[in-house]
Amino acid sequence: MVQAMSGNWKVQFPCTRAEAEALHEDDEWFALLDPMPTIVAEEVEAFNDDKWQLNAYFAAKPKKAVIKAIQSRLSSTVKAKPVVEKLPDADWVVMSQQGLEPVHAGRFYVHTSSNKGTVPDGATPFLIEASRAFGTGGHETTSGCLMMLDTMKRAGKRFELIADIGTGTGLLAFAAHSLWPKAYLTASDIDPVSVDVTADNARVNNVPCGVAQGQLALCAAEGTAHPLIVSRAPYDLVTANILAGPLIELAPSIAQIMDEGGALILAGLLNTQAEAVLRAYRRHGFRLQKRVDCGDWPCLWLVKRRVYGWKRPVRANGRTSQPPGDFGTW
Repeated sequence: MVQAMSGNWKVQFPCTRAEAEALHEDDEWFALLDPMPTIVAEEVEAFNDDKWQLNAYFAAKPKKAVIKAIQSRLSSTVKAKPVVEKLPDADWVVMSQQGLEPVHAGRFYVHTSSNKGTVPDGATPFLIEASRAFGTGGHETTSGCLMMLDTMKRAGKRFELIADIGTGTGLLAFAAHSLWPKAYLTASDIDPVSVDVTADNARVNNVPCGVAQGQLALCAAEGTAHPLIVSRAPYDLVTANILAGPLIELAPSIAQIMDEGGALILAGLLNTQAEAVLRAYRRHGFRLQKRVDCGDWPCLWLVKRRVYGWKRPVRANGRTSQPPGDFGTW
């Protein structure tokens, strides 16, 4: 879900969540900036909408006028001094990932072409290059999801309709396809760049794209708000490896697209955020089936309870205010 960082200069701006979202929603002014930056928003303090940060990456040293133009849209901290930093003369996103060791999680083995290592016997390998999006498996959240999917398969679980919300590089969707190759799979991301990266990675890893059974259907969407996602519901397996805040926002929407008895994998949250996320999903009929902790990062397997008799439907718009670049794992 993270856009390409295509430059050697970085400028940090303090901001609020609302300002970061407004910046994302009104991007006509953005195209007029010269040089035009890549902008990534992130939360600095969990569950504090007043403590966010905007990072702007430039291919050339930004002029003061450009920095002021961005800062002028961050009214709450307009008097704060931006931090300007010169980055190494290299594609630092790629460089940051090339040295990562291959990851063996459950039956899956994830590597880049520059660091393949030896694929363990019986493991399913995935080649995910360091590129324009994140989610290749090295981060504990992604590794935890891979292990949870492996656990489900070993427990004899079978799924026919699978959705990966916030797919990043597509890794979790590829893993699900390898486990349940006859399922209808859907993968979405709020960032169109990630959707393109997923399509490229699907070709490299021999995952067929399309809308037929056994194929992976792709779309750019905010949360679950897309006709493709809605029309293929209800899902019996959904994975969502994003941040705690968006996970909580999406609880009613995810509940709405899931079948009773369906399995839900949630990750991207810290140990300190797990209870708040669980509370949000319990309110919409989920119970905790299993939890796996990878360092400070838990992975939750939830099950949607079956409802007997009449129940008022939950209404949700299926959208999340999470801006592109709000999640950054390897």
